[in-house]
Amino acid sequence: MRILMILLLATAAPALAEPTLLKPARVFDGETMHAVWQVLVDGDRIVAAGSDVTAPAGAKVVDLPGATLLPGLIEGHTHLFLHPYNETKWDDQVLHEPLALRTARATVAARKTLMAGFTTARDLGTEGAGYADVGLKAAIDQGIVPGPRLIVVTRAIVATGAYGPKGFEPGVAVPQGAEEAGGEGVAAAARRQIAAGADEIKLYADYHWGPGEPSRPTFSQAELTGAIGAAHDAGRRVAVHASTPEGMRRAVIAGADTIEHGSEGDAAVFKLMRERGTVLCPTLAAGDAIARYRGWNGAEPAPPGVKGDRDAFRLARAAGVAICMGGDVGVFSHGDNAREMALLVANGMTPIEVLRAATTVNARAFGLSDRGRIAPGLLADLVVVTGDPGKDIAAVRQVTMVMKGGVVQ
Repeated sequence: MRILMILLLATAAPALAEPTLLKPARVFDGETMHAVWQVLVDGDRIVAAGSDVTAPAGAKVVDLPGATLLPGLIEGHTHLFLHPYNETKWDDQVLHEPLALRTARATVAARKTLMAGFTTARDLGTEGAGYADVGLKAAIDQGIVPGPRLIVVTRAIVATGAYGPKGFEPGVAVPQGAEEAGGEGVAAAARRQIAAGADEIKLYADYHWGPGEPSRPTFSQAELTGAIGAAHDAGRRVAVHASTPEGMRRAVIAGADTIEHGSEGDAAVFKLMRERGTVLCPTLAAGDAIARYRGWNGAEPAPPGVKGDRDAFRLARAAGVAICMGGDVGVFSHGDNAREMALLVANGMTPIEVLRAATTVNARAFGLSDRGRIAPGLLADLVVVTGDPGKDIAAVRQVTMVMKGGVVQ
């Protein structure tokens, strides 16, 4: 079916050469699933969508029987410069893989992400690959390599001594997976990332200081407030890695836009998030993948880490916190982004809620007013899947066509 789509739609021009009317069995517009809808695309934009859209003279009409048309999906938490930890441990990726190798692999990861239906992705840190994400974004934007529209953070910012790799002779300088900073230097580090091309800033509000230790807060309230304020002054949103209630609380009070993970969050901190409008990206798929690498076969009872992720997610849902769809891809395989969507449904969200999370919720959380919905004037970033993902979320894996800016990929 994908070959048919390419024959029908692909042209040598940079955008569709003529208006094209898409006629699927159903359309999810970012909020609601509609039957008997059509979508008209002209150039890189959606021109019309609804039940009464007709093809203008000379337009191409493409019938998509049995298929669902979706807005291009938005991956909320990925690391294109990482690959699954059961292939190579995180420490070895950071310390031993050459930058050229990591960048070459990232181009493949970007293409897999796009062809899985994710036309936008928020890459939350290069993990030791410096500012290579800025170059990858430019290569995609210039059409040199295929990939999603990227939101990049360059180097995440961590408290001095808190991150890794660790375990070496004290006093020996070891390359780190993020930029270390402290005091007023945290705000200065945020400004350096922005100057280097960061679209967002990522901070670590807590982490485990030593092997086997639980996560503890790393940055003070003043450090987080200063850095987030500096980022917001520059028009950048801020994602904060935080798992502990205190790390999460400090980040929310400081003005974080999204909390990544939140795996130990309690009812009080989720209530605070709801009041402040802070979005949670629970990354259930990362914990699930790591547990499986350690030997879990998926049977119940789940390991404590997986159970903790689930419990915190349900508390967040009960508090009414907005949920971002983002799986921490890179911990597991790029292109398998829908793994997070399946786990969100398995843990209580409806398929329609998950589709919203991967489109309108993420677009709103990341300040992307030109995508995430199917409506006139928005980018023609569209995905066709077989079946009805509004009833069975597994259908999002059955991608038969990806359109980005009106061009079939």
